Amino acid sequence: MTSKKKLMVLAGVALVSTSVLAACGNQSGSKKSGDMSYSYVYPEEPKTLDYTTANASGTSDLTSNFVDGLLENDRYGNLVPSLAKDWTVSKDGLTYTYKLRDDAYWYTADGEEYAPVTAEDFVTGLKHAADEKADALYVVEDSVKGLKDYLDGKIKDFKEVGVKAIDEHTVQYTLNKPESFWNSKTTYGILFPVNGEFLKSKGKNFGAPTDPSSLLYNGPYTLSAITSKSSVEMTKNENYWDAKNVHITNVKLTYSDGSDPDALFNNFKDGSYSYARLYPNQPSYKKASKDFGKNIYYTQQNASTFMYFFNVNRTANKMTSKTPEQMEDTKAALQNKDFRQAVTFAFDRASWNSQVSGEEAKDKALRNTLVPPTFVQIDGKDFGDTVTSELEKLGDEWKGVDLTDAQNGLYNPEKAKAELEKAKAALGSDVTYPIQIDTVVSQTDELGVQRAKSLKQSVEANLGKENVQVNVLEKSEEEYLAATYEAESAEQMDYDITISGWSPDYLDPSSYLDIFSTEEGAASTMRLGVDAKNKELIDKVGLSEYQAQLDKAAAINDDVDARYTEYAKAQAWLSDSALVIPSVSLGGAPSVSRIQPFSAPFSWVGTKGGGTNYKYQKLLDKPVTAEAYQKALESWKAKREKSNEKATKELADHVAK
Repeated sequence: MTSKKKLMVLAGVALVSTSVLAACGNQSGSKKSGDMSYSYVYPEEPKTLDYTTANASGTSDLTSNFVDGLLENDRYGNLVPSLAKDWTVSKDGLTYTYKLRDDAYWYTADGEEYAPVTAEDFVTGLKHAADEKADALYVVEDSVKGLKDYLDGKIKDFKEVGVKAIDEHTVQYTLNKPESFWNSKTTYGILFPVNGEFLKSKGKNFGAPTDPSSLLYNGPYTLSAITSKSSVEMTKNENYWDAKNVHITNVKLTYSDGSDPDALFNNFKDGSYSYARLYPNQPSYKKASKDFGKNIYYTQQNASTFMYFFNVNRTANKMTSKTPEQMEDTKAALQNKDFRQAVTFAFDRASWNSQVSGEEAKDKALRNTLVPPTFVQIDGKDFGDTVTSELEKLGDEWKGVDLTDAQNGLYNPEKAKAELEKAKAALGSDVTYPIQIDTVVSQTDELGVQRAKSLKQSVEANLGKENVQVNVLEKSEEEYLAATYEAESAEQMDYDITISGWSPDYLDPSSYLDIFSTEEGAASTMRLGVDAKNKELIDKVGLSEYQAQLDKAAAINDDVDARYTEYAKAQAWLSDSALVIPSVSLGGAPSVSRIQPFSAPFSWVGTKGGGTNYKYQKLLDKPVTAEAYQKALESWKAKREKSNEKATKELADHVAK
């Protein structure tokens, strides 16, 4: 099961969170600890601070700084001890036992010591998540023994669930089946600890979104102040068990809805912001190039994938001006795979991305598959290599298509025209052209509107306005969110095509591909307009075949290469189906920064790696130069490879002999 809340909005400032992706050695010019204040923006309002139940980045980007879990990520993406100082894995791979450190404590927002962190806190945390029907339960409900039965009411006593406090400093998880990626899940909020006494005292107010006192803190920062759609302030937790690695002492984030992209650079220029995502098509870029030309660098792509979703069964019509007949014609066209492929090949994503990133960087963030091609390896080769070979078996239109990152591999006007002719032949006289495709966008998101208009331009130019017309519907932010991101069911999805993003929860391809499962509650499938109960539609668009392939891959737990190969076949099917059009990742963006390059923890997954984790990060007196950034990147890549090799070998030491 997947959760809607994890899906991400792509707005003008949605690309701000990758200012730092990893870390390398010290760099001269860094400020001394004790004199570090970081300031930037946040684009998504937290609906709650309850880190065990929420699954939106608006929450986790904040709370991952307040609360630690068992493990965290180091500068090279390795999983390293956090609250767990050590752990062991049973020989059968089913039991994970973690020994907790004895110097970790809970503190109030005022910095007063509340209680030590104990093994029972991890039991309380998972029980609270289960009882509150947490958004992220899909991450663990099929993993932890007995948890699904507890959620379904078959088990009444949570003590029968496979999480136990063996003693005050030992917590143990028992799994249903081996998961080579289990430890990566421990960096996710749903497995973080909660103090039971404090939880009881707060009741429904635990994690109240604008109340710092609604949480306890065992992590590197405490929440000093928060005002809705205004600002967030964090302060270093001086009593933190690993305070020596917390160099930034104060963090202030200002809310931004994307309506003023120039403000990012202007505030960086006057010293108010520590970092700025630049927008080459905005007036401020000329000034940035003149004053900071040697400092402009491009961030690295990360694990997030933003994609356009086709609504193949739209029933809502509040946003549209189409006639009922046009609504039905669009539905018929979007249920045809050849038509969806035609739009996919007609969409010039490089031109679309240049609206935000400029001509020079238009390719740098492009992504051609849901699962990044380098996310995992199969027999020493990238996952994407196997996807490519499997996809070519599904149709001649996929021969010669390059799926690697940072290039416009899906764009091919000639293939678009050929697929359109196939679709028209199949649809016959049942539809009237042009097919009207509605896309809804927030009118305050200036860059989002520009992108939507670029989508319209390339699709209409390559397929012909007499065949397809894209209607850009500019609505208020509230209307846009209600029709897309915040819609709760397939029936409420009020668009024909919309963009949203996903980042993985754990280090396995299933963390991406399962979001289109046909199980009830799979929100990404709902975003396609598909209700899990509508078996006829599921069969019609082929998702039953996709589900069978997911099940086949998930059943393999003793051979990682074989498992990943089957997931590569699932990715190939998804690409061929053209139900979604992968577009960009976060990153690949022109930026200026006073952050030491690669001084943040790195991870493809979880909430303990990335630029919104301020532990480990350092600030510089002067903006980093592009030359220094590139040298730091090359150094980090070399060190990461060696570090990952060493960490892989050390993993064997945790398995019982």
